[in-house]
Amino acid sequence: MEWFESIFTAFVNACVSIAGRLIISAIIFVIGMIFIKLVKKILTGKRFEKVDRTAMSFISNFIKIALYIVLIVIIVSIMGVPMASVITVFATAGAAIALAVQGSLSNLMGGIMLLIFRPISVGEFIDVSDNSGVVQEVGIFYTRIKTFDNVNISIPNGTMTSSVITNYSREELRRADMTVDVAYGSDIALVKDTILNVIDANKKALKEPAEPFIRVTAINDSALQFTVRVWCKASDLALFKSDFYEEIDAAFRKANIEIPFPQMDVHVTNQK
Repeated sequence: MEWFESIFTAFVNACVSIAGRLIISAIIFVIGMIFIKLVKKILTGKRFEKVDRTAMSFISNFIKIALYIVLIVIIVSIMGVPMASVITVFATAGAAIALAVQGSLSNLMGGIMLLIFRPISVGEFIDVSDNSGVVQEVGIFYTRIKTFDNVNISIPNGTMTSSVITNYSREELRRADMTVDVAYGSDIALVKDTILNVIDANKKALKEPAEPFIRVTAINDSALQFTVRVWCKASDLALFKSDFYEEIDAAFRKANIEIPFPQMDVHVTNQK
């Protein structure tokens, strides 16, 4: 019976030890999760609102992942697993994961490159890989943009760094390039004056860094083509172009300047 009592005692002690470790691990897990949420809240709070949002988004995601790893290591060590074994497991798993997720590592490096060279920032309007939208977040692996029709698109950071990025928000001023067609026989001087009057009447049009450009640039099949280039604020570009076309239509009607439509002359010959 003594051997049975010794085995039973050892079993009870082991259960008590394991139960104690499980309870402590559970407490540490809860405290750790609360701490991670608190850190995330601090990083995204008013205290760091002056820090660049792009950098802050990347840093907060990186810190959150690092804290999760630390929490896992602490819980594993409390459960009595030797640290040497933990390190070996992490190293082996890291090597296996690295081979399996080479694309993700490329995205991670892409995120770091975006953070260092800063071709984009949160809140900027960009065009990349046939997608246009406002940057919402630059994460560790993905950059999230929102289109003007309210669609969220996540683009891998590897794609971001290997693609041409067009940033429409970095410069305060933009040049509006427009074309206007008039019928053959129109008074070119009158057309130019009419276009210039429309531009001068629009408060969004700027005279700097260059005066408005109005020139005949093409002789098309059924019209003379005028190219119009006007500087305005980047935020006014879409509205300015819309206003210009509406106002030029009304001004041409008032000045009796004809806006032609595509047409083709067909000559029929009677061959006998």
